[in-house]
Amino acid sequence: MEKYIPYEKLSKKKRRELDARQRGCWNGFSPVTRRPENPKAYNRQKARKRSDDFPDRAFFLRKKLQFFEKNSFIF
Repeated sequence: MEKYIPYEKLSKKKRRELDARQRGCWNGFSPVTRRPENPKAYNRQKARKRSDDFPDRAFFLRKKLQFFEKNSFIF
């Protein structure tokens, strides 16, 4: 029979072992509470993604030059 030792006096390694045994298994389920994200809150990643999707100014200038090269009018 093992001698009873108070939790506070157990070594760090033994406390972790005991805690892990008591904690048990969640069978793949995360015990963390989940909340839906606030739709009114500002989302930096969404804003950055939107700005990355928008073509830059150089894109428009290239398209404009290509248009005038194809449709060069002789006056």
